[in-house]
Amino acid sequence: MSPYRLPETFLEGLLQEDSPCGDATTFALGIGHLPGRLVFRARGEMVLCGSEEAARLGELRGLTAVGPVRASGSALAAGEEILCLDGDAASLHVVWKTAQTLMEYLSGVATGTAEIVAAARRGHPEASVVCTRKNFPGTKAAAIKAVFSGGASPHRLSLSETLLVFPEHRAFLRAEAPCATIVRLRRLWPERAVVVEVDSESEARRWIDAGADILQLEKMPVDMLRKIAAYATSSRPTTRIAAAGGIDAGNAATYAEAGAHILVTSAPYFAHPRDVAVTLHAGY
Repeated sequence: MSPYRLPETFLEGLLQEDSPCGDATTFALGIGHLPGRLVFRARGEMVLCGSEEAARLGELRGLTAVGPVRASGSALAAGEEILCLDGDAASLHVVWKTAQTLMEYLSGVATGTAEIVAAARRGHPEASVVCTRKNFPGTKAAAIKAVFSGGASPHRLSLSETLLVFPEHRAFLRAEAPCATIVRLRRLWPERAVVVEVDSESEARRWIDAGADILQLEKMPVDMLRKIAAYATSSRPTTRIAAAGGIDAGNAATYAEAGAHILVTSAPYFAHPRDVAVTLHAGY
């Protein structure tokens, strides 16, 4: 089921961008008033995302969805129908490519996400996958919908809602002890988990001992992660281990098996779009 729908202002912007003054070709041919039907299908296997928005794009231009619209998050086989729109030729041509391309890109992200989630669960059935804020600027709401559709969740929706202490933050803390930093953060943001990113085993042990809620291991070799996870289990079992940097479907299982409770990845944002086949018929 779709977690939410993108706002109409966003969708109107997409239509205006591609067709600011209508479809010149359809107008010049004099066919804009004639009835027709657009049918969207999965060309190959995919996890679908953006179908609700595609249907709404049609509605915004007076088209009617005929029959059910497959929900974002659905796993589709090649040839399965996603959406069918009826209406006049002018509106069909205006909506066609924008709706198709939006579903292709978002389904690519959703499918890429689902592949990493499946791999992580092979390594450990309780492993979680979270996706970073490294999506293309201006596309966050759409990208995160695709992440949800693929079975993962956001790592950080924004700088405003998470406490993630990077080495770049600690460079300004001078000689403050890790435990003092944790105390200050918990006093000011008592409802937030304190996440600390480290890139060495010695730093990892220091912040585990200080009481970090989540330790984010950046580009850490699997063998070292395994040692750190074992140390956390024996000394502070409530500290969760997150693996970040280069996580993808090819190594997610290995990191999850080694003791990473959370896999942090940007890989889905760079996944290949999934092809959506479109047919346009005159009459209906």
